[in-house]
Amino acid sequence: MKALSLTTMIAIFLLLCTNGIQAQTMQTKLNQIELMKQQLGSWKCDVAKDTTAFCDEISYGTGFEIIFKVVTKGKIIWEQKNFTGYDKSIDKYIDAAMVKGEDIVLCAIWFISNNKYEVVPYKDISNPENASWKVEGEFKSPDEYVETYLENGKTVWTETYTRVK
Repeated sequence: MKALSLTTMIAIFLLLCTNGIQAQTMQTKLNQIELMKQQLGSWKCDVAKDTTAFCDEISYGTGFEIIFKVVTKGKIIWEQKNFTGYDKSIDKYIDAAMVKGEDIVLCAIWFISNNKYEVVPYKDISNPENASWKVEGEFKSPDEYVETYLENGKTVWTETYTRVK
């Protein structure tokens, strides 16, 4: 009887400790759809002297369409269109990007916090830490976000986008 009581007390103690540890380590699931809405609207980025990038992100269901242009002295020098949709089975966005005159590029996009997101090639979705390239984005405010482009873990460039009102 004494052994049974001791065993029961130990089991209850372990159960309580385990639940406490799980409660501390469980993270609230981020609402990818709501967080991605921060991106909607018109944005611009001064790339270089006389060169500006313009990005229009338009809502389309749980996804969005992106029209991206780089303009130098009033002339479009680079164009890209994206169609981005939410995949609930993996809780990430899948992005199909086409630069005019080039092949399609598929990416995965997801928020890792309320204001930070990552973009990796779709082929690297299961192992993003080892992606050949990656974009780390951060919303500094509702009207500004910064994207850092990395190749093989090293920063290549950083761009700051501001909302066009």
